[in-house]
This record gives sequence, C-alpha cells and structure tokens, in this order.
Amino acid sequence: MNGINILDKKLNNNLVREIINRKFTLAAIFQCTSSFDVKGQRAWTNLHKPALAKPSSLKEITDGNWEDILAGEWMIEFFAPWCPACQQLQPVWNEFADWGEDMGVNIAKVDVTEQPGLSGRFIITSLPTIYHCKDGVFRRYQGARTKDDFLSFIDEKKWQGIEPVSSWFGPSSFMMNTMSALFKLSMFIRRCHNYLTEQLGIPVWGSYIIFGLATLFSGLALGLILVFIADFVFPSRRFNSPNYYQKKQTMEQARLIQQLEEEQEADGEEDDEEDDEDGEQEDVWRRRVSPGGRPEARRPGYPEEALRKRVVGNHEEEDS
Repeated sequence: MNGINILDKKLNNNLVREIINRKFTLAAIFQCTSSFDVKGQRAWTNLHKPALAKPSSLKEITDGNWEDILAGEWMIEFFAPWCPACQQLQPVWNEFADWGEDMGVNIAKVDVTEQPGLSGRFIITSLPTIYHCKDGVFRRYQGARTKDDFLSFIDEKKWQGIEPVSSWFGPSSFMMNTMSALFKLSMFIRRCHNYLTEQLGIPVWGSYIIFGLATLFSGLALGLILVFIADFVFPSRRFNSPNYYQKKQTMEQARLIQQLEEEQEADGEEDDEEDDEDGEQEDVWRRRVSPGGRPEARRPGYPEEALRKRVVGNHEEEDS
C-alpha cells in the first residue's frame, strides 16, 4: 500500500482525474503510462534500495602504507585471526574505532599473518599488541583492554606517562628495517618450502637440500661480488704504482744473484774440504813409507802418484 500511495503522489492529478472519469484519451493513456514507467519505477526502486552501510573508521595498515602512521596520532592493534584474545578484543576495538574520528585519533589494525614484515619491524612477541603513535614517537599500551580505558587513555593523554620506544628500535630505524627484511625473507622461504613439498611433491629432506645448495651458491656469489666491489672502491696502491713491476724485477734479480753467491760459497767450502782430506791422506802415506812412522818430507818434483804406488808396495811386502 505504501508503494501505491507513493505512486499516486507521483502521478499527475489531472491524469488521475481523467482516468477516474473514464476519459481514456490516447494522450492521457500515453502520459499516464510514461509517468508510471519513469516515476513509478523510480519510486519502487527507492523503496527496495538497501540503506548504505556506514563506512568503517578502522584503518588497515600494510607494508605499503605503514609510513602513514608517522604523522598524526594513532592507536594500532597487532592481531592474528587464530588468536583467542584477539578475537575477544576485536568487537571492543571496533567500537573504539567509531570514536576515533570525534577524538581526532586514527584507529588501525595489523594482521601479522598477512604482514610479517610489520611484525618484525615492531618486534611483536605477544598478541594482541597495541601501540600508540604520536608524530612518529611510539609507545606500547599495556593498560586494560576496554573501550572506556582506550578513550580515557587518549582523552586524558595518559600516553605521556609511558616511556617511548628508543630510536634504535623504532620502526623506521636501520635495525628494524633489517629485521623487517629478515621476516619477509623467512616467510618467502616458508612459502617456497610449502610449494616444493605440497605442490611439487618433493620430500622434506629434498627441500632442505635445495635450500642448502641455494644458500651455499648464493654465499659464494655474494662473497665474490663483495671482493670485486672492495677491490674497485679501495684499489691496491702497489699495483697502481708505475715502478711496481720494475721494483719487482729488480728484487727477483737480486734474489737470484744472492742464490748464486750462496751456491758458489757452498762449492768453495766443498773444495776446501776435499783439499784438506787429500792433504791428510798424503801425510798418512808419507808416515807409512818413512821408517819410524815419521812423515817423510816430500821432495820437490816427486809425483804424488809415485808416492802412492810406493806406499801400496810397502804394504804388500809387509803382508807377505
């Protein structure tokens, strides 16, 4: 009935009057039909059009837009869908988010299962974890988890009594950027492991071998690249010196000369030792030839070979 009443109001009163009085002229019927098609259909659509839902004031933070929280005032919840405590907090957090616009604070949430980089960046060790951020200064909320406590925390500025997170451990610091990258890498490796074992059917030990070889070769490649970079940035001065190769050649020549001198000295010492041995042997021969065992003076011009034969002949006579 409401739809009919709305249609009656939308129709031209003159046309209705003509229809009621049975004055069904062609123009009246055409105008009435057109009016019903346009106005009546619009009214009927408006009756059945669902009411637009109020847009949620709860913002979702990701790796792509997390830097937005560095400006303004924020309350951020880190949660996981499987966490029972997070599930209990979620309705309260949604109600608190409805008050955020009136209080001039942004209410946001982070799903750590979808954003592992942010969980590493903020060092999330327990769930749920709530942070307050004011112009890039972060403080960890550790009060009661009710809507009234959240509202009083913002309205009464209780966050001023909490010590802020050190700049070394701030989400925008170099250390936390590295931590975030490591968390992303770990999740990437986990997804690759699941793909290898579940999709491709590779055994778990086979997946471990693949990751081990990949780690080995990537380490070798990274080390080689670092050596090239270090050599390019900090080149050795001795190789760049124009006199380096000349000095090196001179040193090689000096080393060879010293080696030759040492060899010559060694040969000279050997010759001296041989001469000494020959002299001693000659003295022995002369003692054996001379009566009384005294060495016989060597006469000038007397050949050594004759002396040796004489000694050998005397020995043969004594033996006989």
